Amino acid sequence: MSNPKIKFTIKGFGEIVAELYPEKAPETVKNFLSLVEDGFFAGLIFHRVINGFMIQGGGFNEDFEQQKAQAIKGEFIANGFMSNDLKHTRGVLSMARTMDPNSASSQFFIMHRDAPHLDAQYAGFGKVIEGIEVVDKIANVKTGSRGWFDDVPRVPVVIESVTVVE
Repeated sequence: MSNPKIKFTIKGFGEIVAELYPEKAPETVKNFLSLVEDGFFAGLIFHRVINGFMIQGGGFNEDFEQQKAQAIKGEFIANGFMSNDLKHTRGVLSMARTMDPNSASSQFFIMHRDAPHLDAQYAGFGKVIEGIEVVDKIANVKTGSRGWFDDVPRVPVVIESVTVVE
């Protein structure tokens, strides 16, 4: 059986296809696919963009209203989940979280460049297999501060849809 694949359609930027790795982070992948199937991500934005590091989305709409989902257990080595050895290299999808290791819910990030300091500390669960140039385009948008947040795109980068393609 092949790994599930998802497609992000980003308004004005194009499409990103990622392969998910349930053997690395089974509950994370299950949770993410459930959110995809519910249409949770449609209309949300990439609210944190740091060129040379990562792009983060899945938690806010264009009006910066937070969209919440149920938190899940963090499937990464530092949290006692030893089978997730996925490295945070360019194109890897990983779950964002607070300082609480079990606080990940819907917010995710896509690595723009390698960040080995995140290895074993965050639940990587997939990797971009098509459209890495779209990640590059997003990583290069102009950003600024908005309220409590830094690194916010000045023009919203909107996720039109996330769908399962395989």
